[in-house]
Amino acid sequence: MITAHLDAAAMSKVRLGISPAMEALAWLRLTIQGHPHPIFGDPGPSARFALRDPDVRMVAGTLPVGKGYMPDLFTPQPPAVAADRAWQTQLEQVAATDAETVAYQMTAVSNPSRDALDAVEAGTFAKRSADGLARFWTAAIADSWSGLRERLDSDLAERARTMATEGVGALLGTLHTDIRWTGSALQVDKPWDFESHPSGLVLAPAALAWPTLFVQIEEPTDGVVYFPANGLGVPRAVGGPALSRLLGPTRATLLRDLDVPRTTTDLSTRHRLAPATVSYHLSVLHGSGLVAKARDRRAVLYWRTDHGNALR
Repeated sequence: MITAHLDAAAMSKVRLGISPAMEALAWLRLTIQGHPHPIFGDPGPSARFALRDPDVRMVAGTLPVGKGYMPDLFTPQPPAVAADRAWQTQLEQVAATDAETVAYQMTAVSNPSRDALDAVEAGTFAKRSADGLARFWTAAIADSWSGLRERLDSDLAERARTMATEGVGALLGTLHTDIRWTGSALQVDKPWDFESHPSGLVLAPAALAWPTLFVQIEEPTDGVVYFPANGLGVPRAVGGPALSRLLGPTRATLLRDLDVPRTTTDLSTRHRLAPATVSYHLSVLHGSGLVAKARDRRAVLYWRTDHGNALR
């Protein structure tokens, strides 16, 4: 069991936040594991393509395929900054991790890649990690971040109401069935024993890590509980602006226009987009199961699947 003792000073610093870094890391883990997310599905070709980048591959080379330790330096505590600055701030924190902390955390990684170990020795691991996470984000998450943010913000609003009306203790006791609040300590059911005295704690709902519960309290100043966000069921109908927030405006526009089979060239002309741009977005939609395709002589036709129709 993990036990985090919270005195009055620490309780006064309990707050809510969103961690783009955890979302990126969770999506990267699913990509290397080859597993679909139970709600958001397969990470898709853009996420797998990002693994060709050596820095993305280096970060992936430190992550466990199943259960295991992930270096905390990849997921710095969600910063107390404006929401649109959170991701960049976390990347700066990753890049600024000192060599001693990098070396210490890497000793707990079960099977790091040769490239990762060489980067630790060369003192370039932190900077390359930040670069790799940034590139993976751009390739695999950025286009759909607004939709994810909306879901996470909804969870935060619900938790904030609990905190405001019932107090911090009530909030701590309702995060997850494996978490208990004793009145002075947070107890988390895990298959190992660890005690900590964090100087504060950030409670962060997680979407792409859902339904796993992650606790990060080894460093007193970097305490985070990543709990599964509520309300992540895929809606039966997501139309108009909501669909754009979920998929990104370009993919949403293309998906809406695939009520009949169309070619890449047709879509390119209809929406004044470069053929390569259309082809890229169609590959992502196809990899996510939202569109189907078939060859008709020299042309490849795309159309919405039943899954895609459910989101329209």
